[in-house]
Amino acid sequence: MTHFPQPHPTRRAPRVQLGGSVLAAIQLDDGQRAKAKLQTISSTGGLLHVARAYEQGDFVEVVFQTKSGPVHGMAEMLSPTRQLVEGYLQPFRFIALGDDDHRKLRIALDSVLDRILSGTHSTSFLPKTF
Repeated sequence: MTHFPQPHPTRRAPRVQLGGSVLAAIQLDDGQRAKAKLQTISSTGGLLHVARAYEQGDFVEVVFQTKSGPVHGMAEMLSPTRQLVEGYLQPFRFIALGDDDHRKLRIALDSVLDRILSGTHSTSFLPKTF
């Protein structure tokens, strides 16, 4: 069954800052592929460091590695927030996640948030290449 992440109308989902330590793969509808670095992630979306800006509304598949396994999600690209020396910061929102992918993402997010609260370092997201 597919999970469709819905943002809470009055409360943002907790975000985890990854600072570009996790590589992500992006695949567009036309089959083009690109690499990105995951800067921030939440249960409803995230922020990618991409080489080129994508159009707001572009639908993509985003894949990244967690300690629980790879997470594959369908996402909508939002407007780029900032141009960098090498690329752009571009937010996305998940529009569909498989149940297993949603479970892996929740486990990784919960693990990081628990470790932040306890003051220890987290390795729930893995800096792997695809």
